[in-house]
Amino acid sequence: MIDTKYQRLQQILRELGSCVVAYSGGVDSVFLAAVAHRVLGAQSLAVIADSPSLPRRELAEALAIAAQFQIPVEVVNTAEFADDRYLANPGNRCYFCKHALFTELVPRARAGGFACIVYGENASDVGDHRPGAQAATEFKVRAPLKEAGLTKAEIRELSASLGLPTADKPQMACLSSRIPTGERVTPEKLKMIEDAEYLLRDLGFYDVRVRHHELTTGHLARIEVGPSELGRFFSENHHATVADRFRTFGYLHTTIDLAGYRRGSTNGQPTPPASIPFRRTAVATGPVG
Repeated sequence: MIDTKYQRLQQILRELGSCVVAYSGGVDSVFLAAVAHRVLGAQSLAVIADSPSLPRRELAEALAIAAQFQIPVEVVNTAEFADDRYLANPGNRCYFCKHALFTELVPRARAGGFACIVYGENASDVGDHRPGAQAATEFKVRAPLKEAGLTKAEIRELSASLGLPTADKPQMACLSSRIPTGERVTPEKLKMIEDAEYLLRDLGFYDVRVRHHELTTGHLARIEVGPSELGRFFSENHHATVADRFRTFGYLHTTIDLAGYRRGSTNGQPTPPASIPFRRTAVATGPVG
């Protein structure tokens, strides 16, 4: 079944003749860009959008993967942070982000003579809350992975068979998704979130989100790690180091969510759920490099 779907994907791309791939460095877009390059060669181009919502490491890794697999790639700067509708962080924030992205990609595709734009929506995304799909429809952007019926698990399996380093990469979403619906998005908040999440990843945690909340007393970080990783967070005594380091990033309060990581936990949720607060204590801790 998976081989049939893979063949169908290749056939869809051949029929397109040429395409611009909306590239992010995530599991789906890397796979799509790699297959498009295999099928279409120079008639495919990966384009990655750079903005404050994209972590610096993610941009660097995405470009490194493209170089490793000789995938032609370009970087464009998108203008969602000039759109107050995006910054207001409504429930359909992703629509404005994708609208800004496709606004940049359409003239790039036309200038390069590419037949269409494609992006990484897959069959597992059907039924999810995905406002960005509306923008894709409006701009006539194709979703070959979904059209071929490929699920996220199948994309990971095929990515592994192609030797793509993203096969086991954790799911990522833009940094703005860490801010609860209705709380304003700012570059300063996103930098705090980025620093906090990379600290946790550098400590070895796989599924990581740092949800950013605004309280009357200051910024609060609500950590989510994979449910299977919660025990290690405490058994390895990370809490004191994390609380201290998060304060240097600008967080007055740091908590951990006992429910663990789950997708979309800030959608329509203006206040954080009950969790365990970490506070700076008199316990001496050495400097962390």
